[in-house]
Amino acid sequence: MKKQKITELLIFIVATELVGALSGLLAGNSFSLYKELIKPPLSPPGWLFPVMWAILYALMGISAFMIYTSDAKERCKALVIYGTQLFVNFMWSIVFFRFRMFGLSVAVILTLLALIIAMIIIFRRIRPAAAYLNIPYLLWIVFASYLNIGILLLN
Repeated sequence: MKKQKITELLIFIVATELVGALSGLLAGNSFSLYKELIKPPLSPPGWLFPVMWAILYALMGISAFMIYTSDAKERCKALVIYGTQLFVNFMWSIVFFRFRMFGLSVAVILTLLALIIAMIIIFRRIRPAAAYLNIPYLLWIVFASYLNIGILLLN
């Protein structure tokens, strides 16, 4: 891979990671809130979330770069969907942790889930590998939706 392409790839990864970091920062002290909540069965320990998100954001950035470097007609549409889901992802932590609006956060995460599915579908038409890189993200958001709904019902 050429040096310019490596730089572009790193920009996609770092930019996506920064969106996640900024969301976490604006969400406030999520670790203490997570400890206080009554959680549904299978809830993971709090330390797992930043580890998972670091991996998932990197995979998202790589997949977006793969779409960006394609010459497909749907490339711009795919990147708009990517950006939209990333924005909704950004908002979820703030709605859930900062504002503690668990009902609204369910609506946000279900919207995110629909956007991720749409993103995977369009990514698959352009570059299947880019779509497959987002399967762990999809599964994590399905699990996070379960946790969010459980927390809404239990708190």
